[in-house]
Amino acid sequence: MGNRFLLLACVLIISMGVFVVEFPNGLVAIGLVFVLSAIAIFLFRKFTKEKDFLTTVFLAGLAARMAFGLFIHVFELRSFFGGDALSYDENGVQMVDAWMGRGQLTGLLMYQHNPQSGAGWGMNYITAGLYYVLGKNIFAAQSFCAVIGAATAPMVFYCSKKIYNNLSVAKTAAIAIAIFPSFVIWSGQLLKDGLIIFLLVTVMTMVLQLQERFSYPALAILIGSLFGILSLRFYIFYMVVIAVAGSFIIGRSTSTQSILRGTLILAIMGTALMYLGVGQSADVELRVFANLERVQSSRLDLARSADSGFGEETDVSTTEGAMFAMPTGFAYLYFAPFPWETANLRQAITIPEVLLWWATFPFLIIGIIYTVRKRLRNALPILVFSLLLTLAYSIFQGNVGTAYRQRTQIQVFLFILIGVGWTVYREERENKRLARAESQRRVDMQLRGFQKQRESQQRLTGQTPNEI
Repeated sequence: MGNRFLLLACVLIISMGVFVVEFPNGLVAIGLVFVLSAIAIFLFRKFTKEKDFLTTVFLAGLAARMAFGLFIHVFELRSFFGGDALSYDENGVQMVDAWMGRGQLTGLLMYQHNPQSGAGWGMNYITAGLYYVLGKNIFAAQSFCAVIGAATAPMVFYCSKKIYNNLSVAKTAAIAIAIFPSFVIWSGQLLKDGLIIFLLVTVMTMVLQLQERFSYPALAILIGSLFGILSLRFYIFYMVVIAVAGSFIIGRSTSTQSILRGTLILAIMGTALMYLGVGQSADVELRVFANLERVQSSRLDLARSADSGFGEETDVSTTEGAMFAMPTGFAYLYFAPFPWETANLRQAITIPEVLLWWATFPFLIIGIIYTVRKRLRNALPILVFSLLLTLAYSIFQGNVGTAYRQRTQIQVFLFILIGVGWTVYREERENKRLARAESQRRVDMQLRGFQKQRESQQRLTGQTPNEI
């Protein structure tokens, strides 16, 4: 109870900071945060017995993200931490002006404005929609992302609980997502990363829910989340669809009812997504994503950018080249930035977090082994998606910064596995402690038995202890 009130006080203090620093836009942002947070807390508390924990972890995540957002605004660090935020802000204003008849779309935005273009158009629409209702207010748009980012932690709790049915795993994963620095950084700004992560966890949670019991609201949320992912980062959408379809095909049981339910869900999902225009844009998107020459061009641009590129000499335009590049790409995707290769301030400030991330790998390995052996069917969607995205990013990532940033899309599920590994480790350690205690208890009992036997012999012979 005390922790929750302390966190609420922190949120209020940070909100007052926003109000003072950016008036009147700060007031609008605070109002949006409180409305969205109230809705989120109500929903989270409604569907769990762990009401206090989820409220606390949500407030902790929100306080961290709001504080970070205030920090980058006061010191004008948006271009340093996430320059895309300034582009979304500018695009949102231009789109609202076009909607209101005050101007026209120009340049790349005219292309991205069309959902059938294959471009990541969703973030521009979200920003413009917020600006249309609230006025030009980057603080409000940034705060919207912060609330969604904070809400990811409770969603991870639900997802973990459905897979493993273990409170320790669910709580460990939720806490990690709420406060781990990279999640705070990328979801505390006006960036698409936090929204993508939230939608990914929502998709997996709804899949697990639908495998248990058919529900029209869950199916609607699943379809809406998939469409949201498509609008933000199209190539992730296809990986998620593969993971979702495979999960329903294999199913969590082999009963006829389960097979029919999965078939029905896939049919409805496919029809709805086609209606939303997925088929019309798939040809454009897949030509870009599935073409290794285009991937090579994009990767080369990343490798040559600034001073954080790597593998510029690598050529992934052929299958052999892509396979050759994968081990190096995997190493940078999962472990970069390396402390001994620190090239700039951005990389240097991430080193403490990177070292902490490395320290969790033993628990990740334990969690993967346990999951494959004990919970493979339940965890299939997150395992398939994590594997596919890992392979893809290992091929076309060529920049330490983007690898660090986009790693969070995989990390969100890896932290669930880390939670499993940590729980298994603690339980095994506790079992060993209990086993040692039981062994010691038996030894003590034997010693006491020997002592009683000796005393009995002494009484029979009339000897005293000193005489023996």
